[in-house]
Amino acid sequence: MKKLFFSLLLCLCIPMAWAADANAPKLDIGKGGQCVEDPQWMRKNHMHLLKHERDDAVRKGLRDEKHSLKNCIECHASTKDDSVIARDDSFCVSCHRYEAVKIDCFECHSGKRKSAWLQQREAK
Repeated sequence: MKKLFFSLLLCLCIPMAWAADANAPKLDIGKGGQCVEDPQWMRKNHMHLLKHERDDAVRKGLRDEKHSLKNCIECHASTKDDSVIARDDSFCVSCHRYEAVKIDCFECHSGKRKSAWLQQREAK
């Protein structure tokens, strides 16, 4: 009886796991390439890293380029529109929407690559 129960449970769990992968966000990763940290670690810890960097920059005047929000945007902004927040498949928006998490970084910070922002500004 236990074998039957566990077999049935297994049969129900496998399709659920496949469905979870099918619902994962489709990302426009921008330039992509080698991340500054392991991608699995970044998925889990990026918010803590950004908070720490924010606190060091605001309170102590220390800026670490490697883990800065600006560095993330430079790498992960879409090659289509130079932004991490412009579209539903943009790097930040798609994951945060999937996880039902509010992004508040861009209330103060630009979501565009600095190089693209400067080019746009110089054209005016």
